[in-house]
Order: sequence, then structure tokens, then C-alpha cells
Amino acid sequence: MPSTKTLPAIDVRSALPARSSRSRRRRVPFAKVVLTIVVSAGAVVMLYPLIWLAFASFKPADEVFSSTALLPQVWEWRNYANGWAAVGSYSFGQYFRNSLFISALCVIGNILACSLAAFAFGRLEFRFKKAAFVMMMATMMLPAQVTIIPQFILFHSWGWVNTYWPLILPKFFATDAFFIFLMVQFVRGIPRDLDAAAQIDGCNPFQIYWHIIMPLLRPALVTTAIFTFLWTYNDFFSPLIYLSQTELFTVPLALRQFLDTSGQSMWGPMFAMSVLSLLPTIVIFAIFQRLIVEGISTSGMKG
Repeated sequence: MPSTKTLPAIDVRSALPARSSRSRRRRVPFAKVVLTIVVSAGAVVMLYPLIWLAFASFKPADEVFSSTALLPQVWEWRNYANGWAAVGSYSFGQYFRNSLFISALCVIGNILACSLAAFAFGRLEFRFKKAAFVMMMATMMLPAQVTIIPQFILFHSWGWVNTYWPLILPKFFATDAFFIFLMVQFVRGIPRDLDAAAQIDGCNPFQIYWHIIMPLLRPALVTTAIFTFLWTYNDFFSPLIYLSQTELFTVPLALRQFLDTSGQSMWGPMFAMSVLSLLPTIVIFAIFQRLIVEGISTSGMKG
């Protein structure tokens, strides 16, 4: 019986050209290094105004624009204390409370009204549904400046000037077509079998909206809430039109008080309060960044 010999094991990796494998290992890290450098440079360019603002909040008034150095030569720590005391009879905390109060109510109004409108367009059947949806989308192309005068005349006739009603009440009537469209795209992607199962269990349309659609709208609702808060909190034009009493001012209007047309502007305290006014938006965006991206991306792919 012939004897069998065991062939030596061959390492396939050793048979490959060593030079090509080393070159492939070198290319990937080099590309990553270049990409990291480019992205970091872009981030520095984008963040430089915020960095300059942060350091300028510690500079004396005569050094803000006279010195080109990023770091202050003399650290003026009192800018924050002087800015919090603000100009006038109220501290800056009053303006923070006003802005947060208006923003919170606008968030609630937009979530409820826009989700109801999106449910109607995405699930219910009624006459002139398509025409109403087209008209709603057409309002996105209408500049806000076109309607500001009729709105001001209307609210003035109701005695609502120097109140928060003109800033809050429209949000409870689904006036933001962008968020309605965002939610409609999401609602259309929810299987209608869930509605049929709920109807078999005896749910009416409102119960379907509240118990079925609303929980599944969570990414779109979070996106709507965050953007509504940011846009309302940073809004300068609307409060400027309707508010003239100092105790009702929001943060953007309060920052304007540091500027004096006579040339005695309080630059240091204004920059200090600008830094503090950015903190709520930065914290909210940092916490809910994943949900913002998820809400926009999933809403855009559905329907």
C-alpha cells in the first residue's frame, strides 16, 4: 500500500506581493489624515466667530476693536456681572424668562397643531384635500414681511400689542407649513394596517391620532420642537414689531439695549450676555442632535 505524504501548508498571505499590501495599508491612514485635517480646518473656520465672541466678552470696551489679538490683554471679568444687571430697571434674567416662556408655548402649539394638520392630510379623506395641501405648501413661498402689516392691524384692533398673544397664538393654528409637510411625509410612511386594527377595536379618528400616530411621530415631533424653540428663541423681528415695554422684552431685544446710537455702547457686557444667550441653543442641539438628524432623514424618505 503506497504511503501518503502530507504537503506543507502554504500561507496564502505570504504569497501576495508584500509591496502592494504595504501600499494599501499606507493609503488608508493617509486619506484619513487628510480628511481629518480638512474637516478640522473647516470646523475652526466655522467656530472662529464663536471663539472670538467668547474671548471678546472678557475684553474692556476700548480693547474690543482696537486690538487684533484673540486673547484679551486685560481680562475684564466684570462684563458678565454688568451685563446681567443689564441696562434699565430689569436684570437679564427677566429677559431669559420671557424668551423661555414664549418659546415653550410656541413649541407646544406647533407640536399639537401641526401634527393634527399632518394627520388630516396624511390619513383623512375630505373634499378639496389636495387643493388645501397645495395652498398650505404655497404659503412657504410667501415672505413673512408681506403679511406683517395686516397681522399688526388685526392684532392692534384686538388690543394685543404689547402682549405675547401675537407671538404665541398663531402657533396653535398650524401656521408653519414646513413642519406640517415634515410630519405629513412621516405619517404617510406609517402602515395603514395600524389604523384598520384600531378601528376594529372601536377607535375613532382622534383616538387613532392620539394613541397610534402620535407615538410613532416621535422623531418628527422632536425635530419640530427643537427647531421651533431655536427659531422662536432667536427671533428678533416679531418681538420688535409687537413689544415696546421693557419688561416684556425677549433676549434678542434685550441685547439691542446695550447699543447706544450716541456712541456709548456697552460692548463687553453685550458680548458677555451674547455668550450666555447661546448656551440654551448649544445645549439643546448637543443633547438632541441624533433625533434632529433622524427626524429629518426619515421624514424625507417616507411617502
